[in-house]
Amino acid sequence: MGSASGQDCEGPVHRVWIDAFLFAATQVTNAEYERFVHSTSSAPPPFSHDQNFNHPQQPVTGVSWFDADRYCKWLSEQTGRRYRLPTEAEWERAARADLEQNDFPWGDDPPQSLVNYATRWQTGPEPVARYAPNRLGLYNICDNVHEWCSDWYDPNYYAISPDRNPRGPEAPLGTSQRKASRGGSWRHHVKVSRCSARSSIPPEFHYADYGFRVACDLI
Repeated sequence: MGSASGQDCEGPVHRVWIDAFLFAATQVTNAEYERFVHSTSSAPPPFSHDQNFNHPQQPVTGVSWFDADRYCKWLSEQTGRRYRLPTEAEWERAARADLEQNDFPWGDDPPQSLVNYATRWQTGPEPVARYAPNRLGLYNICDNVHEWCSDWYDPNYYAISPDRNPRGPEAPLGTSQRKASRGGSWRHHVKVSRCSARSSIPPEFHYADYGFRVACDLI
C-alpha cells in the first residue's frame, strides 16, 4: 500500500492484510440512488436536473459523505446485509487487484494509453461500465468520480497504520475534519488517478465529481 514516488501522504510504502469483503462492480448510479431518495423522502442530489449529470447510468454525484453513509444504512435495512463505505486500504486493494505496486489498475502505462481517453469525460462523468474492468471485475475504479471512503483523513497515517485491516484515525484531526476519498475525476486534467493517490474533503461538501461505491461484509 502507498507509493515511494507519489505525494508525501502516500508514504511510506507498507504491507497490509485485508479481510475478504465484497465490493460493488460499479459506482452507485443515479437510478440506484433514486430508489433511496423515493424510499426515504430524502432530498435529491443537487445536480439531478442537470443533463450532464442525470443519466440513469451515470454515477450519482454531489452527494456528501453523510448522504453516502445514509444510503449504505438504508441498503443494509433493505437487504439484511451490512453495506458500508470501503476503507482506504480496501479501496486500494481492490484497485490494484493482483498488480502489486503498479501505478494503475492495468499496470504502469499512462492514462493517455486508454482507448478513447482524449474524448472521454467532456462535460461530466460517463455512464458506468462502458469500458473494460480491472482484474477483479471492477469498473471505473480509478476514474469517473472521486469515491468516498469511510476513514477520517490523516496525511501521516501510514507511519502509524496497523498492518491488519487499517481503518484510519479514530477521530478527525483537530479542526481539520476531512474524510478520505479515492479515485480520479472527470474534472481533472489527468482524469485517471494512480491506485495509491489519496484525496480528501470535508464530509458535508457536495461536489460534482464526488460519488461512491458500496462495500459489503461477508458475514
